[in-house]
Amino acid sequence: MTDIFATVSYLYGVAALRDGLYDVVAPLRGVAGAPVRLVPAEDAGLAAVVSSVPAGDFEAAPLAAHLEDLAWLEAVARAHHHVIDAVAAAGTILPLRLATIYRDDERVHALITADRAAFARRLSHVDGRVEWGVKIYYEPRAAPAASTTAAPAAGTSPGRAYLRSRHQERNARQDAFREAANAARNVDAAARAHAVAHARHRLQQGPLAEDAGENIVNDAYLVSQDRADAFRQAVLSAAGQSDSIRVEITGPWAPYSFAATALDENGEQGQEVIT
Repeated sequence: MTDIFATVSYLYGVAALRDGLYDVVAPLRGVAGAPVRLVPAEDAGLAAVVSSVPAGDFEAAPLAAHLEDLAWLEAVARAHHHVIDAVAAAGTILPLRLATIYRDDERVHALITADRAAFARRLSHVDGRVEWGVKIYYEPRAAPAASTTAAPAAGTSPGRAYLRSRHQERNARQDAFREAANAARNVDAAARAHAVAHARHRLQQGPLAEDAGENIVNDAYLVSQDRADAFRQAVLSAAGQSDSIRVEITGPWAPYSFAATALDENGEQGQEVIT
């Protein structure tokens, strides 16, 4: 049975240990309203950004149940992002996944000390760069439905005429989707021209995609801050070349999609550096 007063260390991210970082973190409140603090590893030149959260909410079993509670999950996500955004506004941070939990600060310290080289590489990679999200939705133009009452051409039975009409409809849908796929590739090429890395995420389905069209691309790009305007303009210009797609650009964000490799140098599936 978990002690109701027991806590665990919630890890938001890892930053370079620098002057002023303590001042940035001092006023912050994170998940469950807990004060945010640093776990420094001076020898590594790194600091973990953490807070203490109730073990009873973040042990494996209760956490699994909480992750099914959208209201709870939204509150945790908002607090997590609030801390990341505050630290990112003052310098570079590697944001870690939601609900990254360690038993105590000693284990957090051991993590960043043991993986100091990986963290240093990733911090260098994202320094001065931000993440932009690009979602592309397929929005086919309305096409006339197959008619079951139109008179067939001379010598053609009604059944054959109907099948021909359905076949033409199917071909039109396939052509429209190919056009959208080509347009999406053009948008991606425009985005890559201004990005240093790219990450592919799962397509949005279910409630997140209702009334939005069919999500065919859900990607993230790591872009130097001084190229942000050029990136947006290039993506929007490419998107405007086709009326079969709709593009949403979000950001700039802390580099969430490009930080996980600090814990796994092989990277997430679908992530690549653009050369």
